[in-house]
Amino acid sequence: MLLLVNLLGGIGLFLLGMTMLTDGLKLAAGGALERILAAWTRTRLYGLLTGILVTALVQSSTAMTVAAIGFVNAGLLSFTSALWVVFGSNLGSSVTGWLVALIGFKFKIDAFALPFIGVGMALKLSGEGTRRGGLGGTLAGFGLLFLGIDLLKEGFGGLGPDALPEMGRDLGGMLLAVLVGLLLTVVLQASAATLTVVLTAVAGGMIPLEIGAAIVIGANVGTTLTGIVAAINATPNARRLAAAHVFFNVVTAVVAMVLLHPLLASVQWVTQRVTQGSDPVTLLVVFHTTFNALG
Repeated sequence: MLLLVNLLGGIGLFLLGMTMLTDGLKLAAGGALERILAAWTRTRLYGLLTGILVTALVQSSTAMTVAAIGFVNAGLLSFTSALWVVFGSNLGSSVTGWLVALIGFKFKIDAFALPFIGVGMALKLSGEGTRRGGLGGTLAGFGLLFLGIDLLKEGFGGLGPDALPEMGRDLGGMLLAVLVGLLLTVVLQASAATLTVVLTAVAGGMIPLEIGAAIVIGANVGTTLTGIVAAINATPNARRLAAAHVFFNVVTAVVAMVLLHPLLASVQWVTQRVTQGSDPVTLLVVFHTTFNALG
């Protein structure tokens, strides 16, 4: 029972941290993010880079996609510019995986997460509604995000390798894993949360790398649902953008599933030569980045 509480609490803290980080950054920026979107998307390359940068900052490709749809709906962005922003947001979502892999599994999390929460909440409470309060919310959200990861590690760490239902590595099992990733992302409304859960499960030996990769592919498809909802009753161009996002992610997922084993083999070969190791968490993060980059 305690393990289940840790897992649910970890996911809850992670989602709360993501929400506070995103909302705090928007408040601290004081409208700068909107101005960046409007001014830095004049060319395809700028749109792509803007999508990567802003998604890396706010830690939510869903928020970035919804913002792009909103800007198209308001006539502030062209369909083509917004499309490249969405492409960039897919790649920018890889930053979350790297943060989890490089910090979440390498350091004693509460040693730096708790000070972030303490300082952040002091700033937030003393400057509610101001940029200082927004900065405080960002810092507190960052700390809560990693505290959630720590609880997830504890939860999965208390489970044995056979604790989770086994999904076969045949076609049926892999498609089931994709469906799990899709549904989990729809429920959590955050592909980053799904990625974090999968990374933690892979690190604890709960699921093999191949199944983890398939779940991540499904999460990439599941993240399109919010954009679809945001485009309901929107302008034709906004609906086209949401449809293009779905099409892009579904095609990328199909290609990734067809080439899954060659991709994983290539990732393992490159990672072993660069890092002199084959840690499954690092392999999954590299796969996630490669998968988004190739898409």
